[in-house]
Amino acid sequence: MTPALQAIFARPIAHRGYHDADNGVIENTPTAVQKAVERNFAIEVDVQETADCEALVFHDYTLDRLAEGTGNVIAQSSADLVRIGMKTGTDRLWLLQDLFDLVDGKVPLVIEIKSLLRRDAQGDFVRKVVDQVAAYNGPACIKTFDPDMLSHARAHNSNVLRGIVADRAEPGPDYSLHGRMDRFILRHILHAPRTRPNFISYGIKDLPMPGPSLMRSVFKIPVMTWTVRNTEQLEKAARYADQIVFEGFDPDKTTV
Repeated sequence: MTPALQAIFARPIAHRGYHDADNGVIENTPTAVQKAVERNFAIEVDVQETADCEALVFHDYTLDRLAEGTGNVIAQSSADLVRIGMKTGTDRLWLLQDLFDLVDGKVPLVIEIKSLLRRDAQGDFVRKVVDQVAAYNGPACIKTFDPDMLSHARAHNSNVLRGIVADRAEPGPDYSLHGRMDRFILRHILHAPRTRPNFISYGIKDLPMPGPSLMRSVFKIPVMTWTVRNTEQLEKAARYADQIVFEGFDPDKTTV
């Protein structure tokens, strides 16, 4: 593992920050990120494209579940979005650069680029995020479920660390636009000769799987696994992965 990847994988990765909705700390917010920084955890966040091609730190494609707003993120400008508060707590929506300013290199960042599954793979947006990560003065990488996005990232700046997010890709809402062969390719990471991921981010419920196991053992591609929520999953992760993306507990206070 390269020193840059070692930095990313050095500490457990807090899923959408160290959030706790029951106590008013909402995922992907400045408060959740700050609490992860205080505990020296790496942080995974999601970014969505806005109408003006900015990166909003937010998981959902629509605002309705968590924010005091409605409608699709992609239909609204960043200037309008950052004025919207969360339904709980005092945080407002924020942008990727705001995240970088807050964390300032203190802990590693894993930026998951959410895909609209468009034919152009949101190439302009991907390139802009890659440029922002490249300019950031701290350990950071990108990852995505979308191999075409990863191809754009690799072509634009192969020095920015990139990972593919994957799972068993079973038929269902998350894969409604994918045919059987597409899902087979995603499940086993058969796009790797094209995308050349530096790491794999694979669902804990579906490990072990031949694709990530082969790439880890033969090609020495490290695996982070998501989302680890209990001791049983933590034990499984210790066998099949190199680092965890976790939520709902403190891995520093849990042993396997």
